[in-house]
Amino acid sequence: MKESYIFSIVMAIAIIIFSATEFSSNVFSQNQNKDASELHPNEWPNIHANVETNFNYPAISPTIEENAFIHPFGVVIGNCYVGKMVFFAPTAVCRGDEGTPIKISDYANVQDGVVLHGLETMQDGKFIDYRRYDASGERLLANNSKFTNGFSIFVGERTSLAHDSLVHGPAWIGNDTFIGMKSMVFNAKVGNNVSIGVSSTITGGVEVSDNKFVPPGSIITTQEQADALPERFGTSYENINKAVIHVNEQFAEHYDETGLEKLGNQREKQMEENMLDTGMLDGIIH
Repeated sequence: MKESYIFSIVMAIAIIIFSATEFSSNVFSQNQNKDASELHPNEWPNIHANVETNFNYPAISPTIEENAFIHPFGVVIGNCYVGKMVFFAPTAVCRGDEGTPIKISDYANVQDGVVLHGLETMQDGKFIDYRRYDASGERLLANNSKFTNGFSIFVGERTSLAHDSLVHGPAWIGNDTFIGMKSMVFNAKVGNNVSIGVSSTITGGVEVSDNKFVPPGSIITTQEQADALPERFGTSYENINKAVIHVNEQFAEHYDETGLEKLGNQREKQMEENMLDTGMLDGIIH
């Protein structure tokens, strides 16, 4: 009798988990190709509007181009734009709930553990100087007519944000640029075709010009340091972004519903095993 009761409880929980996983997979496949403003937050909770605050209002849902891929374990919140063929990996986060907006341009990739977030662009109903760039990389005063359409963070086309990197606005990054693993760009402008080595820091309001190489572990906090950086050509990082873009464009194209179903099945199995291993059912059984 007791064994039959335990079996019934386990099967009931398994059915609930399976149903939830199937629902999430179906909703994701339906909604991945829609503007996220059409989604109800409960349909796919990793993509949703920001909360309204006195420094960021109204609530805005992300805009995601139909052939971008947002992994179910990635998070996109608020005033974020994700362009065509962008690959947004597991545990990556784009939070457009403070400094806004954030733009990730076409064919860029946002790898595992990347964080995009910005300092507030408005205070007491007034814009804050130098908290936005325009699309060309000009840093804007609050009274500039272009400020309204500027960006807290701008990431250019075919740019790679590698694992665990941080881009914190105000920040502007050009096209075909590589931001290395565990590197940070904050309060800075990085040009086109730049390669930034692993564990580097770019900050202090500096501007890194086109085609530069930031050696691994560099800390660039003055314009003098930025101007002294070597050219990318001839370094071990010369062609790194081209290779990374090739891989991540394939990811954006080929992660599909089949892959999500497999992920859902794996997650279901892990949840069942964890509940049994940790004794989560003991209170129900006894």
